[in-house]
Amino acid sequence: MDVRTCLIVDDSRIIRKVARRIVEALDFEVDEAADGIEALSHCAGLMPDVILLDWNMPVMDGLTFIRRLRAQPNGGHPKVLFCTIETAPERIAEALGAGADDYIMKPFDGEILQSKLSEVGAV
Repeated sequence: MDVRTCLIVDDSRIIRKVARRIVEALDFEVDEAADGIEALSHCAGLMPDVILLDWNMPVMDGLTFIRRLRAQPNGGHPKVLFCTIETAPERIAEALGAGADDYIMKPFDGEILQSKLSEVGAV
């Protein structure tokens, strides 16, 4: 079976740690990035299958990241789930319009994350 990969992009080390535990339990190999620039650099070297993406980060926010990701060669490949506290319907629509596959509100748990990954065909 092919190895499935996930990149967790969040400026919170705690959120990355929690998400890593959940995703590793779903048999993904996991890498982490603290901001959009770090994440784009990672994707240039190894495009992941799934990206869990925070919206509000220093250096480069999630919305800017996803727009740049989707413009890259093979940038349409990863399933991208925004994981954020942004709850306004217009913000959700903006994220989906920029190329996100789905949207998860923080805080989330393993059941919610697994359900969303299943909905987008990642598990």
